[in-house]
Amino acid sequence: MNKRQFLGAAAAAGALPFGGQAAGASLPAPPDGPALLTLTGAIAHANRGPFDPALDQMMHKHGVSFRKAYVFDDAALRALPAVTIHPTLEYDGKTHTLRGPLLVDVLARAGAALGDKTVLVLRAVDGYNVELPLAQARARRFIVATHVDGKPMPLGGLGPLWAVYDADRVPEMAAQPLAQRFAACPWALYHVEVIDRRA
Repeated sequence: MNKRQFLGAAAAAGALPFGGQAAGASLPAPPDGPALLTLTGAIAHANRGPFDPALDQMMHKHGVSFRKAYVFDDAALRALPAVTIHPTLEYDGKTHTLRGPLLVDVLARAGAALGDKTVLVLRAVDGYNVELPLAQARARRFIVATHVDGKPMPLGGLGPLWAVYDADRVPEMAAQPLAQRFAACPWALYHVEVIDRRA
Protein backbone atom coordinates (compact mmCIF):
# COMPACT_ATOMS: atom_id res chain seq x y z
CA MET A 1 0.00 0.00 0.00
CA ASN A 2 1.49 3.36 -0.93
CA LYS A 3 1.49 6.33 1.44
CA ARG A 4 -1.47 8.05 -0.21
CA GLN A 5 -3.62 4.91 0.02
CA PHE A 6 -2.50 4.37 3.62
CA LEU A 7 -3.48 7.88 4.71
CA GLY A 8 -6.81 7.66 2.90
CA ALA A 9 -7.62 4.36 4.56
CA ALA A 10 -6.68 5.73 7.97
CA ALA A 11 -8.88 8.82 7.48
CA ALA A 12 -11.81 6.75 6.25
CA ALA A 13 -11.46 4.41 9.23
CA GLY A 14 -11.87 7.42 11.52
CA ALA A 15 -15.36 8.02 10.15
CA LEU A 16 -16.78 4.66 11.25
CA PRO A 17 -19.87 5.12 13.43
CA PHE A 18 -19.83 4.40 17.16
CA GLY A 19 -21.77 1.30 18.00
CA GLY A 20 -22.40 1.82 21.71
CA GLN A 21 -22.42 4.50 24.39
CA ALA A 22 -22.63 5.00 28.10
CA ALA A 23 -26.10 5.18 29.61
CA GLY A 24 -27.50 8.70 29.47
CA ALA A 25 -24.93 10.02 27.01
CA SER A 26 -26.15 11.61 23.81
CA LEU A 27 -24.80 10.25 20.54
CA PRO A 28 -24.09 12.92 17.92
CA ALA A 29 -24.38 11.87 14.30
CA PRO A 30 -21.09 10.83 12.71
CA PRO A 31 -19.70 13.20 10.07
CA ASP A 32 -20.46 12.61 6.41
CA GLY A 33 -16.91 13.22 5.22
CA PRO A 34 -13.61 11.55 6.11
CA ALA A 35 -12.49 12.17 9.68
CA LEU A 36 -9.69 14.74 9.83
CA LEU A 37 -9.43 14.99 13.62
CA THR A 38 -10.05 12.33 16.26
CA LEU A 39 -10.50 13.15 19.96
CA THR A 40 -10.11 10.41 22.56
CA GLY A 41 -9.59 10.04 26.29
CA ALA A 42 -11.58 12.06 28.84
CA ILE A 43 -14.51 12.94 26.58
CA ALA A 44 -18.23 12.57 27.28
CA HIS A 45 -19.47 12.18 23.69
CA ALA A 46 -18.58 9.73 20.95
CA ASN A 47 -19.57 9.32 17.32
CA ARG A 48 -17.39 6.40 16.24
CA GLY A 49 -16.49 2.99 17.56
CA PRO A 50 -13.41 1.76 19.38
CA PHE A 51 -9.88 1.58 18.00
CA ASP A 52 -9.51 -1.11 15.33
CA PRO A 53 -5.88 -2.27 14.92
CA ALA A 54 -6.63 -3.55 11.42
CA LEU A 55 -8.24 -0.38 10.03
CA ASP A 56 -6.71 2.35 12.20
CA GLN A 57 -3.22 1.65 10.88
CA MET A 58 -1.66 5.07 11.45
CA MET A 59 -2.95 5.19 15.02
CA HIS A 60 -1.74 1.63 15.55
CA LYS A 61 1.76 2.61 14.40
CA HIS A 62 1.69 5.62 16.74
CA GLY A 63 0.59 3.56 19.76
CA VAL A 64 -2.88 5.13 19.96
CA SER A 65 -5.74 3.04 21.34
CA PHE A 66 -9.22 3.94 22.63
CA ARG A 67 -12.68 2.60 23.40
CA LYS A 68 -14.57 5.62 22.14
CA ALA A 69 -13.78 8.68 20.06
CA TYR A 70 -15.30 11.83 18.65
CA VAL A 71 -14.32 12.61 15.08
CA PHE A 72 -14.57 15.79 13.03
CA ASP A 73 -14.65 16.09 9.28
CA ASP A 74 -14.00 19.34 7.44
CA ALA A 75 -17.65 20.43 7.58
CA ALA A 76 -17.90 19.81 11.34
CA LEU A 77 -14.81 21.94 11.98
CA ARG A 78 -16.07 24.71 9.69
CA ALA A 79 -19.41 24.71 11.52
CA LEU A 80 -17.67 25.96 14.68
CA PRO A 81 -17.02 29.70 15.09
CA ALA A 82 -13.76 30.61 13.36
CA VAL A 83 -10.98 32.75 14.78
CA THR A 84 -8.32 34.51 12.71
CA ILE A 85 -4.72 35.02 13.88
CA HIS A 86 -1.67 36.61 12.24
CA PRO A 87 1.53 35.00 13.55
CA THR A 88 5.00 35.33 12.09
CA LEU A 89 5.92 31.79 11.06
CA GLU A 90 9.29 30.21 11.64
CA TYR A 91 9.42 28.67 8.17
CA ASP A 92 9.76 31.91 6.20
CA GLY A 93 9.86 34.67 8.83
CA LYS A 94 6.71 36.23 7.37
CA THR A 95 3.33 37.06 8.87
CA HIS A 96 0.53 34.78 7.68
CA THR A 97 -3.22 34.70 8.24
CA LEU A 98 -4.46 31.50 9.89
CA ARG A 99 -8.12 30.70 10.49
CA GLY A 100 -9.98 27.95 12.33
CA PRO A 101 -11.98 27.19 15.48
CA LEU A 102 -10.54 27.62 18.93
CA LEU A 103 -9.12 24.34 20.24
CA VAL A 104 -11.21 24.68 23.41
CA ASP A 105 -14.38 24.92 21.28
CA VAL A 106 -13.42 21.71 19.46
CA LEU A 107 -12.84 20.02 22.81
CA ALA A 108 -16.15 21.28 24.19
CA ARG A 109 -18.06 19.82 21.24
CA ALA A 110 -16.75 16.38 22.24
CA GLY A 111 -17.62 16.96 25.90
CA ALA A 112 -13.97 16.92 26.91
CA ALA A 113 -12.87 17.39 30.51
CA LEU A 114 -11.94 21.07 30.71
CA GLY A 115 -10.56 21.30 34.24
CA ASP A 116 -7.39 22.75 35.71
CA LYS A 117 -5.67 19.35 35.58
CA THR A 118 -6.51 18.57 31.95
CA VAL A 119 -3.59 17.89 29.63
CA LEU A 120 -3.82 17.45 25.86
CA VAL A 121 -1.59 15.19 23.80
CA LEU A 122 -1.52 16.65 20.29
CA ARG A 123 -0.37 14.16 17.64
CA ALA A 124 0.64 14.80 14.03
CA VAL A 125 0.54 12.49 11.02
CA ASP A 126 4.33 12.01 11.17
CA GLY A 127 4.10 10.84 14.80
CA TYR A 128 5.33 14.07 16.39
CA ASN A 129 3.41 14.67 19.60
CA VAL A 130 3.44 17.18 22.41
CA GLU A 131 1.75 17.50 25.79
CA LEU A 132 -0.07 20.79 26.15
CA PRO A 133 -1.76 21.82 29.41
CA LEU A 134 -5.32 22.92 28.73
CA ALA A 135 -4.65 26.10 30.71
CA GLN A 136 -1.93 27.02 28.21
CA ALA A 137 -4.12 26.18 25.22
CA ARG A 138 -6.80 28.44 26.65
CA ALA A 139 -4.49 31.31 27.68
CA ARG A 140 -2.69 31.38 24.32
CA ARG A 141 -5.94 30.91 22.38
CA PHE A 142 -4.78 27.92 20.36
CA ILE A 143 -6.80 27.32 17.23
CA VAL A 144 -7.19 24.29 14.99
CA ALA A 145 -6.22 26.10 11.82
CA THR A 146 -7.90 24.90 8.65
CA HIS A 147 -6.83 27.79 6.39
CA VAL A 148 -3.65 29.73 5.74
CA ASP A 149 -3.77 33.01 3.81
CA GLY A 150 -7.36 32.35 2.80
CA LYS A 151 -6.78 28.86 1.38
CA PRO A 152 -7.39 25.41 2.88
CA MET A 153 -4.15 23.89 4.16
CA PRO A 154 -3.27 20.75 2.17
CA LEU A 155 -1.89 17.50 3.46
CA GLY A 156 1.79 17.60 2.57
CA GLY A 157 1.99 21.26 3.59
CA LEU A 158 1.06 22.44 7.08
CA GLY A 159 -2.37 20.83 7.02
CA PRO A 160 -4.97 19.88 6.65
CA LEU A 161 -5.08 20.92 10.34
CA TRP A 162 -2.58 22.77 12.49
CA ALA A 163 -2.78 23.36 16.26
CA VAL A 164 -1.27 26.82 16.52
CA TYR A 165 -1.46 30.16 18.32
CA ASP A 166 -0.40 33.74 17.64
CA ALA A 167 3.05 33.71 19.27
CA ASP A 168 3.53 37.38 18.33
CA ARG A 169 0.77 38.27 20.84
CA VAL A 170 2.18 36.20 23.74
CA PRO A 171 4.96 38.34 25.27
CA GLU A 172 7.02 35.51 26.76
CA MET A 173 6.98 33.67 23.44
CA ALA A 174 7.46 36.73 21.23
CA ALA A 175 10.72 37.28 23.13
CA GLN A 176 11.97 33.84 22.05
CA PRO A 177 13.84 33.19 18.78
CA LEU A 178 11.35 32.43 16.01
CA ALA A 179 12.46 28.80 15.73
CA GLN A 180 11.54 28.17 19.40
CA ARG A 181 8.02 29.59 19.41
CA PHE A 182 6.07 26.72 17.85
CA ALA A 183 7.37 23.53 19.50
CA ALA A 184 3.89 22.94 20.97
CA CYS A 185 2.21 23.38 17.58
CA PRO A 186 2.10 20.16 15.53
CA TRP A 187 1.08 20.71 11.92
CA ALA A 188 -0.73 17.88 10.13
CA LEU A 189 -2.61 17.38 13.42
CA TYR A 190 -4.92 14.37 13.37
CA HIS A 191 -5.38 13.20 16.96
CA VAL A 192 -5.92 14.80 20.37
CA GLU A 193 -5.93 12.72 23.54
CA VAL A 194 -7.60 14.41 26.50
CA ILE A 195 -6.09 13.41 29.85
CA ASP A 196 -7.77 14.38 33.11
CA ARG A 197 -4.96 14.24 35.67
CA ARG A 198 -7.49 14.27 38.51
CA ALA A 199 -8.41 10.69 37.62
